Amino acid sequence: MINRRTFSKAVGLGTGAAAASLTGLQAGASAATPAAGVATAGPGAHADFGRLRHIKAGVLDVAYAEAGPAHGPVVICLHGWPYDIHSFVDVAPLLADLGYRVIVPHLRGHGGTRFLSRNTPRTAEQSAVALDIVALMDALKIDKAVLAGFDWGSRTADIIAALWPERVKALVSTGGYLITNRKAQLAPAAPAVEHNWWYQWYFATERGKQAMEDVDQRIALCRYVWTLVSPTWAFDDATFQRTAEAFKNPDYAAVVLFNYRWRIGLVEGERRYDRYERLLAAQPPVGVPTITLDPALDPFTAPGDGSAYRDHFTGPYEHRAIAGIGHNLPQEAPAVFARAVADADRLA
Repeated sequence: MINRRTFSKAVGLGTGAAAASLTGLQAGASAATPAAGVATAGPGAHADFGRLRHIKAGVLDVAYAEAGPAHGPVVICLHGWPYDIHSFVDVAPLLADLGYRVIVPHLRGHGGTRFLSRNTPRTAEQSAVALDIVALMDALKIDKAVLAGFDWGSRTADIIAALWPERVKALVSTGGYLITNRKAQLAPAAPAVEHNWWYQWYFATERGKQAMEDVDQRIALCRYVWTLVSPTWAFDDATFQRTAEAFKNPDYAAVVLFNYRWRIGLVEGERRYDRYERLLAAQPPVGVPTITLDPALDPFTAPGDGSAYRDHFTGPYEHRAIAGIGHNLPQEAPAVFARAVADADRLA
């Protein structure tokens, strides 16, 4: 646990370098040079994590980045689609500066993460991805952690917080409560909502499958999605290409296609996950301390007071709408995301 004095300095009550980092503005802001080489709170301050680590966990050999002191309180940052661990490349140093041990894994089918057996079905139902992270925590001997994510990462963190709350100290969930209700997804949504999910319907077709299975076409598609869901994020070619390397994983197409097809009932999951999916179908509440974040320019979540999903969170809770930011919130506004993590931990 970070002591009160250290925490106060870090979140801006003091005048240290970590305070400058976390109170920095968004894109283009700079800060005094913090300890551990963190030069700025703005996006793009760091190119990569350096050499990644690997550990066998559940059905996977997980590739993950780690930052911060080995015995610090743990934060696990979880990415979405079409992204990878680089969504947290500027968040991790900020949290490490606060004394956290930060773990950032590549999800199944992404980057250097690999299935241990060629016989394991390349599925990606929501409970399977969540169990991957529980297995990672077990392998790393992490009893409890703050979980923070967006997109697939928010859904995964929400599930762990709902089904295994003893493993979650606090939660930061971008987009709110994202546990998939497959039954509800069978009904048509409003036209504007259906339009936003165009690639989900594309992936349901043979044409979309062929595009995803072609590496060049899949990378072009992912880049296009970036421009749509983060309309003000001026990322450069190098930033995209660093993440695009993760899309070359040999299981990437199978995992992504399965996930989106499974959500809308076109494929069935593995029987080993059925009992978890039955629990999730009941839309279980999340009782751990939580901060939900709504990026105002994210087309998938209307910013506001979070009232649409407020009842799902039964523990200590805060909601924040983030102006001027799109879907990839941690990479677009790393200081905002890092502050939410520290504040969620404080709610615990």
